Amino acid sequence: MSFHSPLNAPNDHKAFITDYLDALSLVERLHRLLLDVIKDEFERVGVLEINAVQALLLFNIGDNEVTAGELKTRGYYQGSNVSYNLKKLVEMGYMHHQRCEVDRRSVRVRLTEKGRNIRDVVSDLFERHAEGLEGRGVLGPDGIDQIATALRRVERYWTDQIRYIY
Repeated sequence: MSFHSPLNAPNDHKAFITDYLDALSLVERLHRLLLDVIKDEFERVGVLEINAVQALLLFNIGDNEVTAGELKTRGYYQGSNVSYNLKKLVEMGYMHHQRCEVDRRSVRVRLTEKGRNIRDVVSDLFERHAEGLEGRGVLGPDGIDQIATALRRVERYWTDQIRYIY
């Protein structure tokens, strides 16, 4: 157990800031790496017409019927990015779209059979990763729970910061 005297406080704060910046950089790198892993999987199985962002979008929609606004509200995607990708996925036959009966400005989307196949490829990939992480002792149930808990706390803090600003 270490003793932190008030004299060490400025150094502790600087170390915390450094660690926070390292963690932010790691989150960013992990997201890019996740997209690369998905891209490699699709190259391996011979699916070349959609990109990793679109595949992840299909995975996140799953069996739901949603609007672009709902995807943005859930925090998955940015505005024009999600609208563009939804349009492309509809054009390529991965998604159905239908105008909402109540609000004609709103369009609801859901996966086609082709889209569900892509979702399944991503789901199988993630399942293999989970089994590999656990099977090789890289990360167990406690470790993944600690990571998820810490990331949810940061997410809550950032969300509160955005709400505080407005």
